[in-house]
Amino acid sequence: MTSVPIWRLAPGQRLQYRCWDGECVLYNDLSGDTHLLDEFAVALLEQLKTEPQAAAQLAAAFELDAQEEDALLQTVLDDLAALFLVDLLPC
Repeated sequence: MTSVPIWRLAPGQRLQYRCWDGECVLYNDLSGDTHLLDEFAVALLEQLKTEPQAAAQLAAAFELDAQEEDALLQTVLDDLAALFLVDLLPC
């Protein structure tokens, strides 16, 4: 039996951002970098701020279908992980 990966906001990340016209500027507390993200990515971060969640839970929260979950959600999560904003909970 394999465990389902659980995503979380990177520990110590406070989500300092501002949004205008569908684009958001977010300051990464941990790296000191500033990132340009879309509103969906920021909403995803806010969702993970409440509690760690599996991709299926996130998809349900945003009312994404299975195809959108596989394509959009996984891409955005991978992008956010590459920016050190989210990571997977250790097993």
